[in-house]
Amino acid sequence: MDQLKGKMYTMQFWLLCFSNLLFSASFNMMIPELPAYLTSLGGAEYKGYIIGLFTLMAGLSRPFSGKLTDTIGRVPVMVFGSVVCVVCSLLYPLISSVGAFLLLRFFHGFSTGFKPTGTSAYVADMVPYNRRAEAMGMVGLFSTIGLSLGPSIGGSIANAWGIMVMFQVSAVFALLSVVILIGMKETLHNRQSFRPALLKVSRQEIFEPLVMAPVVITFLTYFSYGALLTIIPDFSAHLGLQNKGLFFTFFTASSIGIRLLAGKASDKYGRVPLLKISATLMAISMLMIAWAGSPAALLAGALVYGVALGINSPAVTAWTIDLGLPEHRGRALGSMYIALEAGIGLGAFFSAQWYNNDPAHFARVFYIMAIVTILATIYLVFIYRNKYVRYMRKAIRAYASRH
Repeated sequence: MDQLKGKMYTMQFWLLCFSNLLFSASFNMMIPELPAYLTSLGGAEYKGYIIGLFTLMAGLSRPFSGKLTDTIGRVPVMVFGSVVCVVCSLLYPLISSVGAFLLLRFFHGFSTGFKPTGTSAYVADMVPYNRRAEAMGMVGLFSTIGLSLGPSIGGSIANAWGIMVMFQVSAVFALLSVVILIGMKETLHNRQSFRPALLKVSRQEIFEPLVMAPVVITFLTYFSYGALLTIIPDFSAHLGLQNKGLFFTFFTASSIGIRLLAGKASDKYGRVPLLKISATLMAISMLMIAWAGSPAALLAGALVYGVALGINSPAVTAWTIDLGLPEHRGRALGSMYIALEAGIGLGAFFSAQWYNNDPAHFARVFYIMAIVTILATIYLVFIYRNKYVRYMRKAIRAYASRH
C-alpha cells in the first residue's frame, strides 16, 4: 500500500473498529460491579487489586504480544486477546473465594495485553501515515463507545437479572469480537508460523528505547485512570449516584466528541502540543473531582477528564508509531502499553491504599493524581526539548537502525 495515498476507511478498517467496540464493552461492563462482588466474597480490603492484578498481567504480557505481533501477525494476536475475554467472563460465575477471584482477574489481563497491541499495529499498517492520528482517533472512538456503553449495560443487566447474567453477556460480546476478527486479512508481510521458541523474549525485545518519550507521558497520564477505576464506584455511591457506571459513561461520551478533531489536529500541528494541552486538562479534571460535593460536580469533572483523554490517546499512540522503526512496530507499541498498564495498575493500587475505604480520603487521592498528571506537562515543556535529550534520541535511533 502507498502509505501516503492509500485509502483509510475501508471495510477492513470498519470491521476492526466494530470488533474494538465489542471487546471494550465486554471487559468494561463488569468494572463498576466488581468491587461489590469482591466484597460479597469477603475481600473488601482487596479492591485495589481488581485493576492492579489485571493491569499487571497485561503489562507482563506486552513484550510477548509485541514480539508475536511482529512475527506471527496482527490478527492472531488480536484473536487471542478476545478469546481470553470470552473464557474469563464465563469463569467468573464459577468462583466462590477471594483467592480464585484475584487469580482470575490476573489472567483476565492477558486480554488487554494482546488485543490493543495487535490492533494498533494493524491500523498503522493499513492507513496513510499522514493520517495516522486521525485513524487512531477513529479506532479509539469505537473503543470509547464500547467503554461508555459497557458500564451502563453491565449495571443495568446486574440490577435487572443479577451479576451472573452480566458475566454471560460479557462473554457473548467478546465472542462476537472474535467472529469479526477471524475473517480479516493479515497485514504483516513475511509472517512466521507460531512455535514455542517465539515466546522466548530477550532483554532487547522487552523495551524499545526510541519511544521513551511517549512511554513517560503514557505512564504519568494513565496513573489517574487507575485511580478512577478503583475509587469512582465508591465515590459515586457516596455522593448518591445509584448507577456506579454513570461517571464512566460521561467521561467516555465527552472523549467520543473530541477524538476525531484531536487526531486531525495532531496530524496537522504535531503530537507534543496536543499532549501538553491534554495533560493540563487532565490535572484540572482531577482537581474538579477532588472538590466535587455533588453528583453534578462529579460528572462535570468526568466530562473534562474525557476531553483530556480523548486528546491524549490518539496523539500518544501515533507518536509512538512515528518514533519507532516499522519492523519493530509491535515492540514499540508494546513498550507504550507496558507504561499504560503500569500507570493504571500502580494508580489503582496506591489510590486504594490512600483511600483505605474512608470517604474522608477521597479528595486526598485526587489531589495526588493532579500532581502526577501535571508532571507530564513539565516533562514535555522542560525535559523533552532539551538539546542533550534530542542528541541521545538521534544516537539511539541510529544504533537501532543498524541492528
